[in-house]
Amino acid sequence: MKYKFTTILLGCFFSTQLFSIVPNQLLTRGVVAKTSDGDNSYITDGQLTGWKNSKAKDIAIQISNPVDTLLITWESMGDFAWATDFTTGCSHNGTPLKNFKILTSANSTDGKDGDWEEVAVVENNPVMSRALSIPFSGKSWFRFVSDESVGEILEIEAFDISNGGNDTWFFMGTSISQMGMKQQDTDTTVADLIHARFPNYTPAMLRGGIGCINSTEVVARLSDYLKYAGNVKYWAIEMGTNDAWGGGDWNAETFRKNMQTIIDSAQARGITPVLARIIATDPDKAGWQVNPKFLQIIDDLTEKNSLPQGPDFYSYFESHPELLGSDGVHPNGSAGGGQAMHHLWAEALAPLYEQSGSTGENDVNINQLPKIRIEGKSIFLSDNIDKDCLLEIISMNGAVLESCRVAERENVITTNLVGGNYILVLKTPEKVFNTKIFLPFD
Repeated sequence: MKYKFTTILLGCFFSTQLFSIVPNQLLTRGVVAKTSDGDNSYITDGQLTGWKNSKAKDIAIQISNPVDTLLITWESMGDFAWATDFTTGCSHNGTPLKNFKILTSANSTDGKDGDWEEVAVVENNPVMSRALSIPFSGKSWFRFVSDESVGEILEIEAFDISNGGNDTWFFMGTSISQMGMKQQDTDTTVADLIHARFPNYTPAMLRGGIGCINSTEVVARLSDYLKYAGNVKYWAIEMGTNDAWGGGDWNAETFRKNMQTIIDSAQARGITPVLARIIATDPDKAGWQVNPKFLQIIDDLTEKNSLPQGPDFYSYFESHPELLGSDGVHPNGSAGGGQAMHHLWAEALAPLYEQSGSTGENDVNINQLPKIRIEGKSIFLSDNIDKDCLLEIISMNGAVLESCRVAERENVITTNLVGGNYILVLKTPEKVFNTKIFLPFD
């Protein structure tokens, strides 16, 4: 069989687009936290997929990179809802990281000794995940200190935002997001999938699902949403199941008005909303289906406000009712419903990363960019590629399928992967390059 072949110029991960995502490097992954309860590695493992947690009231973390400004995020567990009292429809419980101080040090050697400066005081925080920026020039440690119960801390992350990094996401939602994005066991999150596909990016991800909440209640608490998630650049919004409950359209125009209010308020703060289409039900189990008027409202609002396209939960779950639970409404964790939500969000957001603007630091002469040529299942690399470069072939869902050093293959990589679209990534010590490739079917 003869194959057509194409020479492809690999691009840096930066180009120009209206919605420009500037990377913020995650600095805490793999760093051992020094806590009042001893060394702790799981609250700084860079993963939001496990339930190990810390109740330590004093947590110190070392940052080895010189950084001017840190964005610190934290997430607590509770009953997996973002807030306990934002809705009257369900009862929620859990202890947030409520009252504490953040200190920094330039000369500590173990997270306890040395001189410490108070840089932030958090009081009466009611939510389970937040982000705060702190000055960090000349410093090497930051520290959380509380005199009261801190609940169950799942993760603390610190990102370098010295260059204006804005790869920050708040996933506002209902019980669909509370369960699918946080409560249910998954092997990867949206942040993991984006990082696998775009290695220069390590998104800061705050999960904000609240069971039973509807758009009217969100608007009523909008000042709180803006207070506690208003410094996040992107709001990924799943909303409408509770507004559309029962299958009627009597509440449709109220939903439209509420969602426009949320969009206007977010945009006024420099936040870009991204709207998901409401998840489909399994009418055989639920006894109802989302009225099409609600889906049209989501589509209309996305177009009217020139928003990025969000995931189509409706079409996907309508085609995959087996991923819904016994009530026919919520994602089924054991069947992979929550995992599907993470993948659908990552796939919808990928174009923003593919087309994000250059920071200027990683611009390269186009004539110096590496090239590849594909012939059959063989990938030929140009001679100007660093021999020590790491090459990865990644699925469109973000899974690394093959990985090798260019020097090991002498610039020719032959694969047995099935035909289809993939992402090819080349990682050098200085830069990361990527392109979409197509491998022919046998």
